[in-house]
Amino acid sequence: MTMFVLAGCYVVTMNGERAEYASGYVAVRGNQIAAVGPGPVPGEFDHAQVIDASGCLVTPGLVNTHHHLYQWATRGRAVDSTLFQWLTELYPVWARIDAAVVADAATAALAWLARTGCTTSTDHHYVFPRGGGDVLGATIGAARAVGVRFHPTRGSMDLGASAGGLPPDDVVEDIDAILAGTEHAIAAFHDPAPGSMVRLGVAPCSPFSVTGELMAASAALARKHGLRLHTHLAETTDEDDFCAERFGCRPAEYLDSLGWLADDVWLAHGVHLDDAAIGRLAATGTGVAHCPSSNARLGAGIARTSALLAAGVPVGLGVDGAASNEEASLIGEVRQAVLMARAAGGPRALTVRQSLELATLGGAALVGRSDEIGSLEPGKLADLAVWRLNELASADIADPVAALVLGPRPPLDLLVVNGEVVVERDQVVTVDERAATAAAVRAAAALRG
Repeated sequence: MTMFVLAGCYVVTMNGERAEYASGYVAVRGNQIAAVGPGPVPGEFDHAQVIDASGCLVTPGLVNTHHHLYQWATRGRAVDSTLFQWLTELYPVWARIDAAVVADAATAALAWLARTGCTTSTDHHYVFPRGGGDVLGATIGAARAVGVRFHPTRGSMDLGASAGGLPPDDVVEDIDAILAGTEHAIAAFHDPAPGSMVRLGVAPCSPFSVTGELMAASAALARKHGLRLHTHLAETTDEDDFCAERFGCRPAEYLDSLGWLADDVWLAHGVHLDDAAIGRLAATGTGVAHCPSSNARLGAGIARTSALLAAGVPVGLGVDGAASNEEASLIGEVRQAVLMARAAGGPRALTVRQSLELATLGGAALVGRSDEIGSLEPGKLADLAVWRLNELASADIADPVAALVLGPRPPLDLLVVNGEVVVERDQVVTVDERAATAAAVRAAAALRG
């Protein structure tokens, strides 16, 4: 059994007391954390491999709660558009994806996420072209190759333009095919066991691309299997207008009428939520994946993060698809969450430690794994990030957490997932980065043809 100890590092535990150790250690045995504490390494670990992590900050691995991995192949398009304009331009492009394109895009996207401290990622895949092969399986294969813990969701769209939806008819599916495809994916890929590396969710796309019938059927299917539910909600004012015209209510009220506000649900974006909607999310335990960079890139607005947290709504962070957030950096979202909250609400709207908590404990709660990930505590899974802070970019910043959150992105000395090294000295070691880059370039070129 592999055993090693990180020694002499600044440790942010995110445990119940939110303990931090200016000079501490983290011991890993197999795929679990064996011990965490201040001071020198205890004698019980004399026979373990000791890694000198002086000058480094150790945090729990970051959890990405909203993404579209296939979009890595369509970065840099519609760069000055609103969400609906952006979607209108990109839907016909996404209609040409296949399993090969998705595999290459997902590998690059997940490798880059790992480079930014991510140990667990979700994915919301909702485009299933006819004849495109097993695109969902391609994302799962990519996650296994890179070595990250993965929570993909089987997404769907059944409300095409001819029926009043936004997507073209050729990118939507029949409801029976969606439900059958979801059942097949659960049987093929979902692993509910403790320590699982792959767990599925069910994720109809959005109010403007999915019928109420599919929303209700998806919820019933997910709950039959004990899976979590995910969808986009309240991202833009256009969505508000769509729901008012079509359903006579606001997006959160519409979801509530379908039984979708509950503690097994997390929603992407949640930018345009009024006090009543926030109160209802809090009362039902419904979570929100905050995606500050994507929201800003598309001009969608600034989510009311402080109000959500004050009300008790579970909140995590998401990078969203790389086609609406070309940086696609999870530690970057930690920084953006602070800056956006403060731009809207002043310097005390969100602290640097609260923002880091969103990316760790917050994300773990949204994917239903607070008992296994999100903090550095004995018995939890060995998912952690080691950031080097003693180089030019960060060495003189007084507070190590502020250095990580507000300063330049520091080198990632080590990323460990399930006890295995995925990143070392700021390079992914599980896949060949050059090969992954070349493959991603080919995938993007295929969609430009």
